[in-house]
Amino acid sequence: QLQLAQSGGGLVQFVGSLTLSCAASGFSVTTYPMSWYRQTTVKERELVAFISGSGDRTNFPGSMKGRLTISRDGAQNTVYLQMASLKPEDTAVYYCYTPTFGRWGQGTQVTVSS
Repeated sequence: QLQLAQSGGGLVQFVGSLTLSCAASGFSVTTYPMSWYRQTTVKERELVAFISGSGDRTNFPGSMKGRLTISRDGAQNTVYLQMASLKPEDTAVYYCYTPTFGRWGQGTQVTVSS
């Protein structure tokens, strides 16, 4: 029952924007922290966004800092990753993750065309 279901991936043009969704089951995303990662065939899975359980802290460790917004909707029990000014090098499979429970979303492909 505890799972993460992702949606929102797809093809977007250079400097375009996209929002990814991660709907949680079995726990509240407004109680526990959530993370977003990305992975390519040439680089290991990389943390790109984090939000604390209380929502008072966010972090964007990677090269996408300044182009990301992480947010939550308690009513939908969903975490969102808003991605702006996308570049071809942002092309990757993106995963949501609950560090508390060690569960990954199924991943969604984001492809940015030049």
